[in-house]
Amino acid sequence: MQNILEVEEFETEDIMSLNHSRIINRFCVALDKYDTEFDTFPELELELSTGKCKPDICIYPNLPVDWYNDTIFFTNSPIVAVEILSPKQALNELTDKAFKQYFPAGVQTVWIVIPLFRTLHILMPNGDLQILSFNDVMKDPATHIEINLKDIFK
Repeated sequence: MQNILEVEEFETEDIMSLNHSRIINRFCVALDKYDTEFDTFPELELELSTGKCKPDICIYPNLPVDWYNDTIFFTNSPIVAVEILSPKQALNELTDKAFKQYFPAGVQTVWIVIPLFRTLHILMPNGDLQILSFNDVMKDPATHIEINLKDIFK
């Protein structure tokens, strides 16, 4: 009898670690207080003018709800795309996605979270960058959403 080893291949963005999942949850909880202004969607499949992608979290102005007609690939660009660096992912994968997919499609800010260093980097289409650590209060320039990063990295 022959032993067969099955190897499943994953795209690096499909790998979800414990801390990655924890951070998505904590951001969604922190964003809940903005529910009257914004909709927050974790892992939403997008088909933007620049191609298909799936940010860890998307933030939109409140959208109408239609329970009878669902959408698999949403084509509207979010205001904010949040990407959380996975343990086996290269940082340039996320910055490339920001500058080649998100910004050309109309996303206004991209938050890149680096769990190991407990930092959040806010990228803007013009190349400006804000780097915040776990002791800071983040204020997004596009939405004016404020989040105490101590709540995310506690």
